[in-house]
Amino acid sequence: MASSIRKNTLIIAYAGLLLLVGAVPGYVVAQNCGCAANECCSRWGYCGTDVDYCGTGCQEGPCFAPPPTNDASVADIVTPEFFNGIIDQADASCAGKRFYSRDIFLEALNSYPRFGRVGSVDDSRREIAAFFAHATHETGHFCYIEEINGSSKDYCDESNTQYPCNPNKGYYGRGPIQLSWNFNYGPAGESIGFDGLNSPEIVVIDPVISFKTALWFWTNFVQPVIGGQGFGATIRANNGMECDGGNPATVRNRVRYYTDYCEQLGVAPGDNLTC
Repeated sequence: MASSIRKNTLIIAYAGLLLLVGAVPGYVVAQNCGCAANECCSRWGYCGTDVDYCGTGCQEGPCFAPPPTNDASVADIVTPEFFNGIIDQADASCAGKRFYSRDIFLEALNSYPRFGRVGSVDDSRREIAAFFAHATHETGHFCYIEEINGSSKDYCDESNTQYPCNPNKGYYGRGPIQLSWNFNYGPAGESIGFDGLNSPEIVVIDPVISFKTALWFWTNFVQPVIGGQGFGATIRANNGMECDGGNPATVRNRVRYYTDYCEQLGVAPGDNLTC
């Protein structure tokens, strides 16, 4: 599965921000927030003033106001026919056939009211098509609930002291977007309400939590780039190691699903489809 090389998430979701913090004078660590009055406390607990700190996930301070939501109904767009048209392509023996469902997705969605509701209604349809394109690619049409041979992979960033690894646990890909790495399991668990570091396996036990991890990752790391940068940017956010010639076949596969779902949802796919 493509998620088996999600190491780029380390660059996008955490390490890149740490490098930025370390490289820019005046940006100080604020693990418990407590930033200066004119600074924001980012999702990772660092102080600063630009979009990395005051944008998505900003905890306190002069956080940037999120764009308004529209009147799109995700439930009306993700019809039973649309969802089942994806999962019905999975073999009957697949674990996901007994785990994922449209009803579970909509239940998880209650915690993420901004998903599929930013920009125009066409933007909503494109975002939904993008989400399900990546989920389709990473789970084999919702066949898999965890990464193939994931337990043999090392997804522990030992330099991350905020979310230290439990040596007896594995942080390989799980769920519809294949959540990976300790620095994603930790904050996802904090946000959703489970012990991501000590009980990462809950993601393949509780289907609502499983979909919530996908929506958590999406709204924090993917939704901010899709509107202005197109589908190609969502590939980079999900698994940037595929980009820039890293794995053109998987990029084409993601784009194929995306354009197919856009057609099903009656919306043009837009520009900048690849990365």
